[in-house]
Amino acid sequence: MATHAEHVLISTGKDDWKSKIEDEEEGTLPYHNVMISNSSFPATPSTSPTGGSVPASAFLLRSFRYVPSIPTDAPSIATFTRAFLLPTALHRAHDALTPPQQAQLRRQPELQRQFSGTRETSEILVLVCGHGGRDSRCGVMGPLLRAEFEDQLRAHNIRVLTEPPAADTETEQHRAARGYAPRARVGGISHIGGHKFAGNVIVCVPPAFTTNPLAGKGIWYGRVGPEHVQGIVRETLLRGKVIKELFRGGVDVGGEILRL
Repeated sequence: MATHAEHVLISTGKDDWKSKIEDEEEGTLPYHNVMISNSSFPATPSTSPTGGSVPASAFLLRSFRYVPSIPTDAPSIATFTRAFLLPTALHRAHDALTPPQQAQLRRQPELQRQFSGTRETSEILVLVCGHGGRDSRCGVMGPLLRAEFEDQLRAHNIRVLTEPPAADTETEQHRAARGYAPRARVGGISHIGGHKFAGNVIVCVPPAFTTNPLAGKGIWYGRVGPEHVQGIVRETLLRGKVIKELFRGGVDVGGEILRL
């Protein structure tokens, strides 16, 4: 798996994308690579006036946050980058810069207040590469795996969410007060590298799932077939165990890369 400081998952509501999406996915800084993927998850409905740019929605997978409304004009995208994606600390290669220059390259978390409705991600995310526009193997395997994951999650009494996430946090706060019950979203995502490992699957276990030893971690699996899905749901999503034979890599709570 590619090393990355943050993984931004854009909600497009589509099931496939142009072949070269990664040409637009450059990192914001050297030594601080930001990975960007499209997903089939529906965006949060916009309440902005008709005629303006339609806001985007995104999951931030390493920090397990959801931003329901990101204006898509250039200044707002720059603000979003400074608020959520720039590093909190710079690599020593930037020591030669002046303090004002360094400040421009560091995250400004106070800007996050401009993005209303931002919340922690409490649901399990199952992400299946289904980018048929890039490689037919994932294009064929992706829909099969998504359907099988949905079936197996429901069979294990985990609710599968299909509706767009709400724009406010009140529902999440009420749910947290009642205690945590695992819920999941299953979606297709664009190219993540390694189509030779199809089917490629990323499972993200939210920090709120405290009884799972993998809470706050993202696990990358490769060469996944429908016959493996029941085991992934049972062993990884419910028992917190990594399946070594399928393991491609992973990301720990603090952003460290997991190895077996």
